[in-house]
Formats: sequence, structure tokens, C-alpha cells
Amino acid sequence: MKSRLEIFTGNANPELAKEIAKNLGIAPGNSVVNTFSDGEIQVKINESVRGADVFLVQPLCYPVNDNLMELLIMMDALKRASAHRITAVVPYYGYARQDRKVRSRDPITAKLVADLITAAGADRVLTMDLHAGQIQGFFDFPVDHLMAVPILAEYFNKMGMKDLAVVSPDLGGVTRARELANRLGASIAIIDKRRPEPNVAEVMNIIGSVKGKTVIMTDDIIDTGGTITLGAQALLERGAKTVYACCTHPVLSGPAIERIEKSCIKELIVTNTIPLREDKKIDKIKVLSVAPLFAAAINRIHENLSVSTLFN
Repeated sequence: MKSRLEIFTGNANPELAKEIAKNLGIAPGNSVVNTFSDGEIQVKINESVRGADVFLVQPLCYPVNDNLMELLIMMDALKRASAHRITAVVPYYGYARQDRKVRSRDPITAKLVADLITAAGADRVLTMDLHAGQIQGFFDFPVDHLMAVPILAEYFNKMGMKDLAVVSPDLGGVTRARELANRLGASIAIIDKRRPEPNVAEVMNIIGSVKGKTVIMTDDIIDTGGTITLGAQALLERGAKTVYACCTHPVLSGPAIERIEKSCIKELIVTNTIPLREDKKIDKIKVLSVAPLFAAAINRIHENLSVSTLFN
């Protein structure tokens, strides 16, 4: 007999979890996540999950440490309640930017978080646009890695723009930019930058032609907005006609909103892997939902079908 499907969520992005559950035609599981007076996290699973195929939706966004602990404690509760299988649905995988040692005595936090998720009882992970693809190898069980490019490409295709160039804001994002460019029938360019310290970027050169073109800058994460806004200005100075920007994970910390609002970027398209707080909602930012894609992936995992067909 097949296990029943259950969707649970912590406090990181309950709206996304509700939307995923709605797409699957089920109600979210009954649980409560509170804190004790000293700040410790208290989890209550208010229904039986014995023998269930449980998907726990929890991006590791701000406040990152609280949301990580919620994920771990909820998985522990579900495991001890005899869930048949627990899939950690982590739309945004936090701590991913420290995925290797760059200097002596650096931590590798992406591996540490993978170890914590494993120890807490996960049997599988479902995520989207990891900052570094090799993070999948930090787990010793299946990781389903979804991509937001099809969602972003569909949006831009509907706009019917001509003379397009897709720009990667750094050398590390070339594969992502090429995938988007292929779907849009666009050319590709790369910004060669150096980062003297974290969250500080300097545009050095632009590889490829953007003159007279409508440009789409694409990245996986926009954090403080420095890279994307500096890059947009440099592209206009090199003759670009209009600059759009898009990303999967709108971290948007510190001065990001102010920078984007004052920048020459015409529109920033993001997804709802991270919830956009009210103080971050501005006219320039358009949010696309990843819920239908996650719902389709969850359904295919539950039915033991191929997830890779979603990318065709």
C-alpha cells in the first residue's frame, strides 16, 4: 500500500507551502512552531504521520539560523512520529556560499548544513538553484535539484522582446546565463569582476557585445544588490538599450532595496523561494511563483516517477 502524501511547513515561508499543497489538492499538515520564553524552538505535530510520505517545506532564509533549527527540529519530531519517509524541501539552501575552502581555516558551511539535515532524519532533499551544484554531493542520499530558468524564460518570452542579450554578472554564472539565453534565442555576455571583500564588487570588463540590445542580467542570488546594480550601470555605459535583471533567490539584505530602486534596472524578476517582506515590495520587483513546479516535483517523487522530465 502506498504511503499517503503530507505537506508540512515551518515559519520560513508558509505561503509557499500552502500554495504547493493547493496545487497538489491537499491541505497542509497540522503543526505549530513556537518559541519558549528563552528563545528555544517548540514544535508540535498535531496529527498522526505514521507511515506517511512527508515533505517539509522550509527555505533557509532570514532569520537563517532560526529557520535552520526549525527545519531540524521538525524533522526530528516527524522521524520520532514514525513517518515513512521525510523529504526536506529547501527552496533556498542557506549557507551555500561557503562551499569550499578559499583561505586557510575557512569553514565549509554548505557541508555542515548537509550533515545536520542528514542527522536530523531527512531521507531526501528537494531544492532549487543551489549556489554551487557540487553541494548535491555533500549528501549521501538523493537530491532533486530544480531550476528556475524555465519559469523566468517563460516570463520573458511572453514579453516578446527583440535583440536580447543575457548577461552573467560573473564567470561562475555562465552556465545559468547560457541556459536562459538558449531558451530566449539571445546572445550571451559576461561581466568580469573582482570581489575585494564579501558583498563588495568591482566591474572590470564586459566580455561580449551588448550595444543596442535589451539586456537581461541573471543570477541565482541577489543579496545586497551591489553586483547587479553596478553591472547594470556598466552595461548602459557600454551601449545597452535597456537593462532587466532576474534571480531565483531574492535575499535582498542591507541596502539592496534602496540600491535597486535608485538603479537603472527597469524591472527585477524574482521567485518566491524566499518570501518578499512588505518593506521590500517595490514597483520594480516582480515575483513569480515556483509552487506549481515544486508541486509537480513532489507529486513525481511521491509516485516514484522521474523528476528530470520537468526540465524537458
